[in-house]
Amino acid sequence: MTQHDSPSLPAHISGASRQAPEAPDDTSPSCTTRPWMPALLYTLGFLTVYLLAICTPWGQRAENPWFYLGIQGGEAAWIYPLSGSVYGSTPLPPLELSAKPTVMAGLAVIVLLTLVRRCWRQGFAALGVAILAIGAKEVFKSTVPRPDLVGAPENLLDQGFPSGHTVIPAALTLAAVLVVSPRIRPYVATAGVLWLACIAAATATMGGHRPSEVLGATLLACACYGLATWLLPQAAAPGATRSPRALHVIALALALIVALVSGARPDTLTRSLVSAATAFICAALVWYAAVGRPARRTRPALD
Repeated sequence: MTQHDSPSLPAHISGASRQAPEAPDDTSPSCTTRPWMPALLYTLGFLTVYLLAICTPWGQRAENPWFYLGIQGGEAAWIYPLSGSVYGSTPLPPLELSAKPTVMAGLAVIVLLTLVRRCWRQGFAALGVAILAIGAKEVFKSTVPRPDLVGAPENLLDQGFPSGHTVIPAALTLAAVLVVSPRIRPYVATAGVLWLACIAAATATMGGHRPSEVLGATLLACACYGLATWLLPQAAAPGATRSPRALHVIALALALIVALVSGARPDTLTRSLVSAATAFICAALVWYAAVGRPARRTRPALD
């Protein structure tokens, strides 16, 4: 070998140099984009529902007759025995007087999961989602009046937008998916959307809230979740979730069944179907926000 000849590289080094770099795992934080657009879209959706359903005469005319469909009150609803309205009965959380205990228990679970998994940033973000969504609901209902644009009866003028009973399961579900392990995140989201579908349908069909108030509560919780995930540092943001494709279909199919059963009334088909449809949309929104946006897999570089 002459002085100008270059020494040959070892086999393992030369082989490695010709290999394309491996594609990073799609569950790593570096592969996950955290756009601000979802938070903006959910917020715009919340405001749009409020403006169209509450601040327009035709929106009020469309929803005010809601309370007069079928028998007055919620006694005719199939889920009424679980509502807690019956004397001595135990309400399905967070209906009736179980709302505050449900919130406190949910926050305690989030704190416990944060301590066990030592995911401090995700834990603070999860607490922020729950507290901000529930607190914003209280502030909105107490400060933003419901205008009377159609001469409605006095009992229909109380501000019920957004629904407090609906925002609780939506916010706690989205908060929980921030602090649980990515492996079980889809299953936690599944349980959460089934809970939300039940409560949203029950709240609407028993006459506690109009459909727009139920939908607005879910959009508010999704907006808070979108804001929290956008503000999280890149390393702490929830990554893409690997879940079986069948789970998406199963979760939404079960949510539809739960919504239909929870919203069923024998005295009015219209109220039953609209309640179920509203609850299913709420469940789909939360599912889409929690696990419905998987990160794209990076393709390996070509030679």
